[in-house]
Amino acid sequence: MRGPNAIDFWRGYALICIFVDHIPGNPLERITLRNFTICDAAELFVFLAGWSISLATGGPARAHTSGRVTIRFLSRMVEVYRAQITITVIALAILAGAALWLENNLYLEWHNAEPVFTAPVWTTPALALMTHQLGFFNILPLYVVLLAMAPLIVIIGRYSLALCGLVSFAVYAVTLIFRINLPSWPYAGEWFLDPFAWQFLFTLGFIAAELAAQDRIQPLMKWIFWPAAAILAVGVVVRFIGYYPDPMQVPSPRLFFSFDKTYLSPARLISLLALVICFSGAYSRIAAFSERLVTVFSSLGRNSLAVFSIGSLLSLIGQIVRFESGGLVIVDLAYSALGIGLMIFTAWFVEWRIRSKRPPSQSSASLA
Repeated sequence: MRGPNAIDFWRGYALICIFVDHIPGNPLERITLRNFTICDAAELFVFLAGWSISLATGGPARAHTSGRVTIRFLSRMVEVYRAQITITVIALAILAGAALWLENNLYLEWHNAEPVFTAPVWTTPALALMTHQLGFFNILPLYVVLLAMAPLIVIIGRYSLALCGLVSFAVYAVTLIFRINLPSWPYAGEWFLDPFAWQFLFTLGFIAAELAAQDRIQPLMKWIFWPAAAILAVGVVVRFIGYYPDPMQVPSPRLFFSFDKTYLSPARLISLLALVICFSGAYSRIAAFSERLVTVFSSLGRNSLAVFSIGSLLSLIGQIVRFESGGLVIVDLAYSALGIGLMIFTAWFVEWRIRSKRPPSQSSASLA
């Protein structure tokens, strides 16, 4: 296993924020990322995913060929797709089980699940195609599409990072101007997280990792830190006063001036980049303060797919628990602690299984 590092640490932090935020009304959601910036943990998670694809393909050293890069990302895409189908089926089983056990058919209507139970012939293939998504279970479909785009991003980036960024921005800008998105089917609508917009943040993460590996970012930090801090401060004020621009009152093209999450409006994007710049040096200080905290969070980030999958299901159960308990604070806090504990256990269990599969000679060498 790779040791604790900043990318895994912040990815683990993002996973905990996503778990908490996906239980609306949970008192802990008041201290998650989205309460202090215009963006939230989803943006942080996607940016770090983009950073990771540089590391996974050898970085600027270009250790992997284009063919190997493509196969690697397609393989990962299949893994993420499999996880999406699995947790979706389990989520539907949880909702159906809650409706039966608690004798409340309202659960069958939660999170866009009703069509699955009332029209399974239509929605079953739609679930397989990811054109029908349950609420709070729509991040992995985005990630599947981003992984499909990843080989092209890496290949163009190896030729020219400037060209890679320019092409990605062009797609992002056109998407916002013309509201291009993948459609939902069989029911009218669109994807909650638009891959054509979010690919820009994913690409920026990749470009940042490539530049960091070439030591081309650090010299810029003293010039961009204070502007980023000012932007971050504005975001804190905006969240504190509860300002949210009316989408019908802003200039055209409206998506450029709103806080829209589906299309990742520039305010959210810029807020995330400012956050990353301001906290880029925080990891070393946190590691010096608490090695245990860094170890645990990094373990979550190292096993992000398994932890995210379990966290998504635990969030859904937490919503049911909260609904049945009437929103008791003590229940919310106890369940949050339990959920985070189970996410940590999941990360440990995944790594224990990997270690247990090593040949005895390899295990002995590792111990030595």
